Amino acid sequence: QVQLVESGGGLVQPGGSLRLSCAASGTIFSINGMGWYRQAPGKERELVAGLTSGGSTNYADSVKGRFTISRDNAKNRVYLQMNSLKPEDTAVYYCNVEISTPDWSVFNYWGQGTQVTVSS
Repeated sequence: QVQLVESGGGLVQPGGSLRLSCAASGTIFSINGMGWYRQAPGKERELVAGLTSGGSTNYADSVKGRFTISRDNAKNRVYLQMNSLKPEDTAVYYCNVEISTPDWSVFNYWGQGTQVTVSS
C-alpha cells in the first residue's frame, strides 16, 4: 500500500508564498507521474500542476507563472511552490501519484489534503 502525506499548508496573506510537500511511502516500484490538485468549497477537484517522470510539467492557467511543481525522486517527494498567492487559491490541496508495478498495473494514490487559506 502506498500512502501520501501532504504538509506545508496554512494561512497566508495575499501576495505571500507557501511551499507544499508530499511524501510517498510504501511499496513503490516506479512513479509515472505526480501532481497537485485542489478543491475549493462547492467546486470540483481540479489539476493545479502535474509532473511526469520525464520532467514535463503542466499547470492550470490560473496558476501559471506563480506556482512551480518539482520533485525529489530519491526521497519520493513532490513539492509545490506557490508564490503571489491570491484569495482565489484558497482550497484543500491534494497530491496525487501514479504508480506502476512489475506486472504493468497502474494505480493512483491520493494524499489526505492540506488546507491553504489566502486571506488578509
